[in-house]
Amino acid sequence: MTPLSFEQLYQEEWDELEMLLDRAVGKAGRGGSTGEPLAGARVAALYRRACEHLSLARARSYPSYMIDRLERLTGRAHQLIYRRRDLGFVRLKQLALADFPRAVRAHKRYVATAAATLLLPTLIIGILVYLRPELILSVVSPDRAAEFQEMYSPAADSIGRTRTASTDWMMFGFYIRNNISVAFQCFAGGLFGGLGSLFFLAYNGAFSGALAGYLTERGLSATFYSFVVTHSAFELTAVVLAGAAGLRIGHALLAPGRLTRGESLVRATRDAMVIVYGVTAMLVVAAAIEAFWSSASWLPHAVKYGVAAACWAGVLGYLSLQGRHAG
Repeated sequence: MTPLSFEQLYQEEWDELEMLLDRAVGKAGRGGSTGEPLAGARVAALYRRACEHLSLARARSYPSYMIDRLERLTGRAHQLIYRRRDLGFVRLKQLALADFPRAVRAHKRYVATAAATLLLPTLIIGILVYLRPELILSVVSPDRAAEFQEMYSPAADSIGRTRTASTDWMMFGFYIRNNISVAFQCFAGGLFGGLGSLFFLAYNGAFSGALAGYLTERGLSATFYSFVVTHSAFELTAVVLAGAAGLRIGHALLAPGRLTRGESLVRATRDAMVIVYGVTAMLVVAAAIEAFWSSASWLPHAVKYGVAAACWAGVLGYLSLQGRHAG
């Protein structure tokens, strides 16, 4: 869609929002004595739509005058809506219920690219290692491979626990540190023109595939897959989204459009940070599930798969549908 057609398509909504904001300011200036309702629900709906339009305009590097107008409109609407309840909880609620899933949808091309970069090496390397288990030694040392077998043995008291951790709480901290480290690499790699993000996504996909193929060939598939299936709904999704945010930054550096590279980077980072906030929350949830649920060897596999199906449906449904409002 060209900038002109985009502007023509949504011009009436922007004009309406501007008119309602002007009316609200005038009403406040008169002490609110006109008796005419401010149509708060309509202002809120148009505000959410304008936020989506602003995100799209930035992602597509539309002309600065259009972006500036949308920034002014959304800024004024935000101040009006939240001026009496601008608390941290309200901001978090807005981020969780609207801003984060909308930002993900606005960056769907980057998300699709990141997902393919992670999943294709996972499948390819997984199949290769399953057919030739000795290839695992190209990824990890023999001692590490043996440790993986021990970690995912059906006889393990706590599945997936490393030798250096004695409690689930220690594993919770370990998982948070590890997950955030991986996600940060995928995000920060975008500063290298997106190549760093692609590398870390592919590397982590290859490592995961090698581990899955090796453990499957060793007859540990039931224990391994029942362990990873639930928390991966949050963890893998978060890693993909972190990579997508990195690709957004890389694209802004390589193709700044009419902006300078510095301006393009600032705007891309502003957009991407909404995703990063959501990714951080998802990684904490994933770490909690991995430490206290996935590791429980006493839980039947059928129960884990049932909960995993609900988690995957919830995550995908949330990112696809949450925050959609009619216009």
